[in-house]
Amino acid sequence: MDLTTPPGDSQVSSSFTSQGIEPHGLVFTGSGGEYFRVWIVNVLLGILTLGLYTPWARRRTAQYFYSHTLVAGSPLEFTAQQRRMVFGFIVLLGLTVAYQIAVRTGQDATVGLFLIGGAALAPLIWGSAMRFRLANTRWKGLRLQFTANWREVYKASWPVFAIALIGLAVFFGLQALAPQAALQASGRKLPQVTPPMWGLLAVGLVLMVLCFIRLEYNYRSLLVLRSRIGNEPGRWKPEYMDFVKVWLATVAVFLLSSAVLGAIIGAVLKGSWALLAASTQRMGLWLFVFIVLGFILFFVVFLLASAPARAFREARMFQLMWNNIGVSHMARFKCDLRAGRYVGLRLKNMLLTVITLGFYRPFARVSEYRMKLESVTLHIKGGVDQVAGRLERQQQGGVGDALADAAGLDLIG
Repeated sequence: MDLTTPPGDSQVSSSFTSQGIEPHGLVFTGSGGEYFRVWIVNVLLGILTLGLYTPWARRRTAQYFYSHTLVAGSPLEFTAQQRRMVFGFIVLLGLTVAYQIAVRTGQDATVGLFLIGGAALAPLIWGSAMRFRLANTRWKGLRLQFTANWREVYKASWPVFAIALIGLAVFFGLQALAPQAALQASGRKLPQVTPPMWGLLAVGLVLMVLCFIRLEYNYRSLLVLRSRIGNEPGRWKPEYMDFVKVWLATVAVFLLSSAVLGAIIGAVLKGSWALLAASTQRMGLWLFVFIVLGFILFFVVFLLASAPARAFREARMFQLMWNNIGVSHMARFKCDLRAGRYVGLRLKNMLLTVITLGFYRPFARVSEYRMKLESVTLHIKGGVDQVAGRLERQQQGGVGDALADAAGLDLIG
């Protein structure tokens, strides 16, 4: 049976085993209580070391989730060396501190160089991170590989530079379209925003979003197609428009949740606006506090309104990916994750996290990870041991180590 054609009905699905195709559901054996012990140690040591414990915390977290993730009955392994993660963290921390110093001391030229250098190095950093992640992931002793060369990575990264060019075009376009600024009584000039300027802003925003979606599509497709286990490549089926449709649906969910939340807030505060406006006139210095609280409330409301949309996008993208990828013609994945259930779980976790002042966070992370992971089924053509033996013989060539260590920045992961 050709695994490039997914089964269209239950009859085909039921014939998997008879045709030598074995289904294996992915399983997570961890628990919120176990992960809580890992999480609380990471948090406490992170606080005591002012964040310097971060690379050790990341490694412990990765090892916990990997070791409790069973793929066809065998756990994953995370084998990254601690010293490389520490060195990568120190490099990143040093660059961040240098950038903040340049910003705070008004060194505009240096800040500009940091931004330009960051944009130029972004593809290199992404490619190195993927190389590091896969090179340190093992299953049944087999190491994954990311074999894309830097020309392929930079070719896939063209939306990064397109976004920068669009931003520059919008900036200079607004300057060209801006009419003479209005002079206030105070002597300060205020820019006047005209309809053509609003139109330019809207077009620029749409183009930037489309480029961002394209960047996500390019990176995900390159990651799958240029990944290897043994000498077997990944298989990729989604199209760019599939990603656009997910984003459009996400925007619709965000607008709907915003409308519902706005209606609830309006109903709660009905009749209070006039009283609130009258009281602010007598607040004096307390008005500043009221304004600050208003901004905080606005931020919280935005997070609440966007939470369903963010969870919906995460679930739909997860489903799109795992329903349309595989390993050559020997394995493919199917996913039955339901976006509605995942959104409900995310909202429940947010509520419990707030109620418990953040202490429910490890339980929330485990429950969301479990729901996503256990919605995936791996279909393998031939027995697991037979396929693993074939892949192990292919990997004896040793080119994976050279590829994984080719870049000096592969410690960022």
